[in-house]
Amino acid sequence: MNPRIKWLRNQLSSLKLEGMIISNPVNVRYLTGLSEEGFLIIAPKENIFVTDSRYIESVNRKLTISDEIVSYNSKDLSKYDYESIFMTNDNVGFEENYVTYEKYKNYLHTYQVNLLETEGLIENARIVKDEEEIEYITKACEITDKAFEYIIRNIKEGMTEKEVAFEIEKFMIQNGADGLAFESIVAFGENTSMPHCVPTDRRVEKGDIIQFDIGARYKGYCSDFSRVIFAEEVKEEYKEAYEFVLEQQRKISSLLRDGANVKTVIKDRETEYKLKNYDILHAFGHGVGIDIHEKPILRSKQDYILKENSIIAIEPGVYKAGKFGMRIEDTFIVGKTECRNLTKSKKDYTVIKLG
Repeated sequence: MNPRIKWLRNQLSSLKLEGMIISNPVNVRYLTGLSEEGFLIIAPKENIFVTDSRYIESVNRKLTISDEIVSYNSKDLSKYDYESIFMTNDNVGFEENYVTYEKYKNYLHTYQVNLLETEGLIENARIVKDEEEIEYITKACEITDKAFEYIIRNIKEGMTEKEVAFEIEKFMIQNGADGLAFESIVAFGENTSMPHCVPTDRRVEKGDIIQFDIGARYKGYCSDFSRVIFAEEVKEEYKEAYEFVLEQQRKISSLLRDGANVKTVIKDRETEYKLKNYDILHAFGHGVGIDIHEKPILRSKQDYILKENSIIAIEPGVYKAGKFGMRIEDTFIVGKTECRNLTKSKKDYTVIKLG
């Protein structure tokens, strides 16, 4: 049997659940490898992937006997005896953080079961990566590093944020990526003060600070990476903030290892931000995997003990509204004694010439 589905069945049994309905597409992919639209039913007698006529052929090409998953076109399944999937009043798990109220009511009506919350059961399992997942994320990181090195050599005077973002995406795909892990953030000058700035027609100018937040997707898995560079010169007003952000990332990465408490590590960083009068606009990092943002989240409210082979992005940032912002981010793998960097691009001051 598919080892992840076997694991899930064991977990459901220990929770005294007769099955589970998985509708989050990220969790479906984690369990089955399928990225087609649809949902997965773990039932007492079988595992059912429900899709529609647009995807049924693609799904059937991917499924093997060892997967032990039956696929159904949703139209065909409407003729199927739904009551034979579960017994009336069975206890069945569902994803309370993903299912809408409308879908919840539909499940109740269709399956005639008791729906019980599973409290992020699958998301928690996804935190620790296996060898194959680590291999795919490492490759995504390698592509991202190469894309960064390419783009800093090829930014020309007058290019817009949109044009630079397009060049990054094109390079990643040409060099092995499935696509982007997320829409690239490329920001010049004052636009860098917005952590999730959407690329605009703003053109690069001499003296600009330039923020990149980019990532590749490889075989379904993501990388996450941020760097700040400078056009022609590094203005004095940027230096204190840059050194502070870099120091915070180094401190966090030096402390996060197997058995480290996220709450303790991040609380100390928040204290240092307050002493500098810097606002904290986002978490200090997050898990990375099939989703670009996964558990754990690096906040002091997260009382979580890190485990070996978790993949995390560490991303402290400083922002001055309307003036500038900067974020340095790398994807790391948590080890027994240290946190190892998977994105390896340099982090010292990088000044480019606008040719």
